Amino acid sequence: MDTIASLFSFITWPVSWVIVQFHKMYGAIFGDDTGWAWGLSIVSLVVLIRICLIPLFVKQIKSTRNMQVLQPKMKAIQERYKSDKQRQSEEMMKLYKETGTNPLSSCLPILAQSPFFFALYHVLSAIASNKKIGVIDQSLLDSARQAHIFGAPLAAKFMDSEEKVQALGASLTDVRVVTAVMIVMMSASQFFTQRQLMTKNVDLTVKTPYMQQQKMLMYIFPVIFAVMGINFPVGVLVYWLTTNVWTMGQQMYVINQNPTPGSKAQDQYLGRLLKSVTAHGEVRGRTRRNTVKRIVAKGPDRNDIERKFITGLAKLGLAAQEDGTVIKSETAVAEAEGGAAQRRQQPKRQTKAQRQTGAAQAKDTDSTESGAKTSLQKRDAAQDEKPKPAGKPASGSSRQAKSGQRKGPQRPKHPSKK
Repeated sequence: MDTIASLFSFITWPVSWVIVQFHKMYGAIFGDDTGWAWGLSIVSLVVLIRICLIPLFVKQIKSTRNMQVLQPKMKAIQERYKSDKQRQSEEMMKLYKETGTNPLSSCLPILAQSPFFFALYHVLSAIASNKKIGVIDQSLLDSARQAHIFGAPLAAKFMDSEEKVQALGASLTDVRVVTAVMIVMMSASQFFTQRQLMTKNVDLTVKTPYMQQQKMLMYIFPVIFAVMGINFPVGVLVYWLTTNVWTMGQQMYVINQNPTPGSKAQDQYLGRLLKSVTAHGEVRGRTRRNTVKRIVAKGPDRNDIERKFITGLAKLGLAAQEDGTVIKSETAVAEAEGGAAQRRQQPKRQTKAQRQTGAAQAKDTDSTESGAKTSLQKRDAAQDEKPKPAGKPASGSSRQAKSGQRKGPQRPKHPSKK
């Protein structure tokens, strides 16, 4: 880790300068040698870096979304050219170019803040070794070595020896308890962030290998952070825990305000939007109007959640417009009621077992009716072949014979002969 951190030594001067500036501000409030002054300086460094990385985070969100949308097309290309890897790569690159998608954009925020992370690690390691670095002179170095967060020095690690921890003016028990708690919180925040992305902001109608990959990362990343965390100084753990909490809050905001189409988060968002329209009779806010505008522009390509939203507006007597607003419309009410009536008239879909049972019963009924019809025909034929009695029939009988009817009581005809 020290070797990797030394590669980013060129950025240790600006990182140490930013920390010192924040330390001057917080030192005037809490005292120069306190853990609060140095700890909040690190937290402020994280906030400053993450604010600067917001454009990259937006690009990451868009790239992740585009990758989710392109998964079915990518899978089709892999199946079509699975025997020609070169053609498969060419088609993939062509697809990325046509849609303006960069697969590496999802890693940009992590890559961009890695130099600051390793630079901070380099600064804290120098403080632990009692070496001046960047703009941190001897007086600031002594102040940082005296700073403790809940009894743990900023430069102490979980794996440090008891002698090294005592040299920093702390006990090994305090250091290990504080670092263990921070490692658990860091891993838990990483897991919750990834789980929130998988359970709420993924299109559940598309099952792709990308989803399985993200599900694996949900469990792998926390384990990686836990294993690496035992070698991080307390100050670096403060930095990484603050980063995870920021990412979790930032992602929660994006999911609530701009969810992925077809996801559970979109269903909840459009439900809240429908309640707002019901209460106020209009779409309030530019972001919400843009959402309605996108749904209207999709036309027949809307997903089930978006169609449900449009139907909900129609039941209120409202119709969404191309500019994202809604207007009163009696036609929308009629269409909604007509669609509901049509759905009610549709027969209930039967299961496979019910369909097989109905087919078997129909077959048995047809066999019974066919057998009854055959026996009845045989009986009629037998009665027609009987010899007629000698002598001259009566006049009534003659008329009945001429009419094609037999003497005696008439047997009712079978329904199939009517």
